[in-house]
Amino acid sequence: MSSRLSVRLSRLLNMIPYFIAHPGISAAEAAADLGVTTKQLMSDLNQLWMCGLPGYGPGDLIDLSFSEESIEVTFSAGIDRPLRLTSTEATALLVALRSIVDMPGMVDPTAAHAAIAKIESAIAGGSADAAEAETDESRTPPREAPAVATVRSALARGRALRLVYYSASRDVVSERAVDPIRIVLVDNNSYLQAWCRQAEGVRLFRFDRIEDATALDESARPPKHATEAAAGLDLFQDDPAVPLARLRIHAHYAWVLDQYPMHRLAVHPDGSLEATMRFATLDWMARLLLGFGAGVTVLGPPELVAAVRERSNAALAAYEEAGHLEAR
Repeated sequence: MSSRLSVRLSRLLNMIPYFIAHPGISAAEAAADLGVTTKQLMSDLNQLWMCGLPGYGPGDLIDLSFSEESIEVTFSAGIDRPLRLTSTEATALLVALRSIVDMPGMVDPTAAHAAIAKIESAIAGGSADAAEAETDESRTPPREAPAVATVRSALARGRALRLVYYSASRDVVSERAVDPIRIVLVDNNSYLQAWCRQAEGVRLFRFDRIEDATALDESARPPKHATEAAAGLDLFQDDPAVPLARLRIHAHYAWVLDQYPMHRLAVHPDGSLEATMRFATLDWMARLLLGFGAGVTVLGPPELVAAVRERSNAALAAYEEAGHLEAR
């Protein structure tokens, strides 16, 4: 079974106890709770209704009465409890939650810490009530910054935002109206990806640089091309809020332009290329460039040149200390 089908099967089977616990709930309310669209929910319900014995007539095993106004399980075929996580699945979920819980905007920290406590208690054989009663200071979730909470809420409700944002690349604070698209995590930093009305383009706003956020009394309306799945694959293209590296690439290393999101500026007589590439953090970009050795030379910005030189000198010093190079 493919991973996509496996995920859908798990979702379908877990729907039964949910609808038993919420008889008569509307499709819109259920879809919001389950994190799917109303269209997807109705498709799932039709799929459940057709589960059965050979012949596969509707209602053979699981029987439902459903419409967009009301959903009710009339026969559950014994599926009255949610599926249990295996120890491997529970551990993987814990690792994932812990990795993002301290990243601004990624999840509601209160809900994430409560989930972590429950999963840990279940793994240890404790009860959910005991997990909820946990009051140790180490369990207290960090207070979410008001601006971060406002952004998450506006994205969930489909509202436009007014941001006060510090742009590190230009060392200025600006105010702008944006239409939120999604939240992304890149190299241990969380960003709001949004349509900036002033720039008339998709921009990234790092959460720890959002100084203030206000939800506007209007719906977010980013252009269709900005919300397509493919748009999220090229997050840094033409975003002036993200630092820009200027590089000189040896002729034998021209392949890097096909492997990384670079923009070619010029070809020199010796066959070397000059190109630019946007990057999320100085540390990550310095590591990447050092991996190319002499094949790629950093021309700017100055802080990136300094970071690469510093790391190179540190590496040479480490080799000398280990006796691999003669002292200069």
